[in-house]
This record gives sequence, C-alpha cells and structure tokens, in this order.
Amino acid sequence: MKGINKLLEKAIHDACRDAPISFFDFIERALYTPELGYYTRHKTRIGRNSQQDFYTAESLGKVFAQCVSTAAVDLLGPEKAAESTLIEIAAEPGKSLIDALNEIPFADCKTIRQGEPITAEGPVILFANEWLDALPFHRIIYHQGAWRERGVRLNPANNQLEETLLARLSAPVQAVSHRLPKTIEEGYEIDLPLAAESALEALLSQDWHGLILFFDYGKTWTSLCQDSPSGTARTFQNHQRGNDLLDQPGEKDITCEICWDWHHEQLKAHRFNPVYLESQESFIVHRAARAAEAIVCNTAGAFSPDRQTLMELIHPAHMGQRFQVLWGIR
Repeated sequence: MKGINKLLEKAIHDACRDAPISFFDFIERALYTPELGYYTRHKTRIGRNSQQDFYTAESLGKVFAQCVSTAAVDLLGPEKAAESTLIEIAAEPGKSLIDALNEIPFADCKTIRQGEPITAEGPVILFANEWLDALPFHRIIYHQGAWRERGVRLNPANNQLEETLLARLSAPVQAVSHRLPKTIEEGYEIDLPLAAESALEALLSQDWHGLILFFDYGKTWTSLCQDSPSGTARTFQNHQRGNDLLDQPGEKDITCEICWDWHHEQLKAHRFNPVYLESQESFIVHRAARAAEAIVCNTAGAFSPDRQTLMELIHPAHMGQRFQVLWGIR
C-alpha cells in the first residue's frame, strides 16, 4: 500500500513540477492512474467494514437488485424487457447487480467495470449506481470579480502539493463559462462535474434504444450556485468524510455532487420521453412497488433482514432522500 502511494505521489509531483495543473487533472490521476489510482488498483472500497470507505445501495444486495429489476420490467413492459440486454455501468470488481438475482427477466446481461469503454446497441437497459459522481471534476472560485479555476502546484520549498489559482480557465471550463453566474458573492466556489456531462453525452449518442436508469446524488444548477458556497467536493476514507482533496492521493475517494439539470436536458435532447428525476424513496415506492410489496407481505409479523434493508433504501433519514434516480425511455 505504501509503495503504491509513493509511486502515485511521484507521478503527480512530476506532472505539476514545471507548472500547476487543474484540479481535474489532479483528480483524474488520483482516481484513474493505471494500477495506482483509487479506482484502478485492487482494493475493496465498498462495504460496512471499518477498513472500507463507503457503502452504496448496491451494497444492500438482493433487495436493491430486486427493486431495480422489477422497476426495469414494469417501466419497459415485460415483453420489451425480455428482449433487452441489461448493461451495468461501473460495477465494482467481482460484483454485479445480476449476481443477487435468482431469476433474470432480460435477454442478456453485461457488466462494464469502472474505467472500461462503454458501448451499447439495440434494445438495452442501462443501469448505473454512482457512476457519474466518480468522474473527475473542475473547481472554480469567484475571485475579485471574476471566475478563476483552482489548481494544484508543487511547492519547491517543501516538495508538498498545495492549492493555487490557474492563470486562465482550462478549455472545458471556458466552454461553459456562459452558464456561470455573472456576479456572485466573493469566494463562492463551484465544483463543475463536466466529465459526467461528457460521459453521458457519449453514451446517449450511441445507436441504442430502451431504458436508462441511473442512481446517484446531485443537486440542481440553482442549488449549486446558491446553496453550496464552499462547493460540494469531498473525500471518503474508512467511512469518514473529509475536505482535503490533496491528502493521500489514491487512498481516498474524491467526489462531488453531479448537476441533475444538465443530465435531464441531455436525455430530452436525445429524444427520451418520458424523463423523470425522483428521489430513491419515491422511485422504489412507485416504480418498484411489486418488489417492495412482496418483501413486506412475505415477512409480515416477523423480523426480516430484507424488510429492514428495504426501509434503509427508502427511509428519508437513510438513503431515501440522499440519492436520486434519473430515468428515461427512448
């Protein structure tokens, strides 16, 4: 573990030795450097164990899988679902949604791991659980009357990474500068998940039809510009949230809230109809009702781990309101 850290640390130091790099470039290296990054090396990241970093809805096994599968069948209809290939995007190593199902109501199943190329064709159901939030992002701050991009430099005095402001906006940020508020309070920060937007665009542009079903956490553009003055970037390690993105690169998850407005508009632009964004609670209650009702009815009057798991998925104090579901049909 320590050796991997040192190798990644050296690679990042070398990248910004001559000039600062953007936070996007830093995060991309920290998460996706081959065999060294947080998502590219062998590591068990997800689970409740204190040595793991976080857990997701998919960590809850068959109950979540039953809800997703049932919703997909009911939203498409049994006949179309039976003709479709379920493609899970960015599944954790050695795991997949299908593993937890006793019966598979789809024509075929395909699992794409984090960082692998994503392709789809024909009738499909595209499912992803916390894929978009795992992609790198840019960081900007309103400084002295203008938007500036935050970057990372190597301090030659102590050979340590530190934050800085770049001399100019990088090309991806410059391309969306028209979206940014013209004026805002001094020091307001926004973390821009532009890679998430680009990745989804590349996926939507492919020749396929069917259902898209993405579970993730995010905010509206208005909320990102009004309610989060310190941005939304954070790290996760051993179930502890942190704010120092430069600490222990490769050892911590680095993430930010995605922008649901952008993705909703993308689906609309690519002829999806209908398109919905719902809380995870609302989605499971209304779109996976058959699965939820079966779990409740089959365990009535007795303690049930499955019923308890269902409550964790939908209860507002747990995952029910923290996560949202974007879905649409083309």
